[in-house]
Amino acid sequence: MITWVDLFNFSIGVAGFVLALLGLVVSIAWHPLERWSRSFFIATFAILVLYTFAVTVDSFAIMYHISSLLQPFIFIESLSSSLIMPLLTVYMLRLCRENPLKSPLFITIAGLLAVYILLLIFTQFTTAIYYIEDDGVYHRGPLYPLLLVPPILIMLLNLFGLIHRRRRLTGRQFHAQMIYIAVPLASMIIQMFLYGLLLIVCGTIIGALTMFVFILSEQIDIVVLQARENAEKEFELRVLQMRPHFIYNVMTSIYYLVDSDPGKAKETIRDFSKYLHRNFNAVVKTAQVPFEEELAHTQAYLAVEKARFGSRLEVTYDLPHTVFHLPPLTLEPLVENAVKHGMDPDCDPLRIIIRTRSLDGGSEITVEDNGTDIHSVESAVEGVGLSNVRNRLSVMCGGTLSLSQRENGGVTAVLWIPDT
Repeated sequence: MITWVDLFNFSIGVAGFVLALLGLVVSIAWHPLERWSRSFFIATFAILVLYTFAVTVDSFAIMYHISSLLQPFIFIESLSSSLIMPLLTVYMLRLCRENPLKSPLFITIAGLLAVYILLLIFTQFTTAIYYIEDDGVYHRGPLYPLLLVPPILIMLLNLFGLIHRRRRLTGRQFHAQMIYIAVPLASMIIQMFLYGLLLIVCGTIIGALTMFVFILSEQIDIVVLQARENAEKEFELRVLQMRPHFIYNVMTSIYYLVDSDPGKAKETIRDFSKYLHRNFNAVVKTAQVPFEEELAHTQAYLAVEKARFGSRLEVTYDLPHTVFHLPPLTLEPLVENAVKHGMDPDCDPLRIIIRTRSLDGGSEITVEDNGTDIHSVESAVEGVGLSNVRNRLSVMCGGTLSLSQRENGGVTAVLWIPDT
């Protein structure tokens, strides 16, 4: 007769097998996972797949009294479960930059594992630890607790070793391994006194999955942080690589102004110095800046270009909304892009309009030009400067940049800065 305990154990085996298989697939597929962590979880979940499969077969054999299946699969179940904790020992030591082969902790645990395997082999030839009747009924022998002593000692040693090395681990690494040890250990101790329910299977799967989630979340945070840092570094390098032709053109303009209009030359040098000063200061900033600061940087750039192009460059400001913050070097590159692509000496003056407005949930900045040069939105998006603006917005505030072609020529660029 099939009891609720039999159904419970079989369900635990099936559920554990599915979860272990899922963990194995994710471990194999998640390449950003740190190498040792990935290897550890692949090995751990592979063992858990074998372990839970054996548990499922055992539970099925017990329900239907198939004695021929019980003996080999109980052995596989017991052997595979014993390999999990030594793997954790190796992983913990690797995280702490220790060589497992030279570690007294690992050597001791390896010795206990050898004792456990010998007890398992001995069990196949005696009824003192456990035995299976001809009708497929599983029984514990009087020395059954002896079989649990090595695994419990291994868990306790891992627990003490983990506590001893806690300062060399991150918070999530320490708590993940603590849960991975404590939950199966508590389940094993309870199971010594509670016959029938496979609590150790529940504890092992829960512990492994919890540890996996902890470590995986930490690795995801590391990947995100590295991506952010790489974006910041790339941004800084791109800004520092100022266009040589821009500097050359400004210096050439100043050279000719020295003779024709010394006062204008001095003014241009002053504006150019302000532009350079603000540009280099913006590079090292990692936080958002007030709009007024970014606007002043943009105006310093426009003053330099105004000295070069004179009446051929007209700028209009419509700024009813100025009390907000945005990432540095986001408005200035848009204006610079408009001048670079829109200025044509053979056509009408280049007119640039800079607008701001407050909307629900954030602020909007629009830079519109009437550039007559045929510069498509696609080419503008692919430019280094605008690509850099997009990355800066995404990383620092979750903002966006959109560009659209105007009917009569030129481009409209719209910055969206969400409220923080």
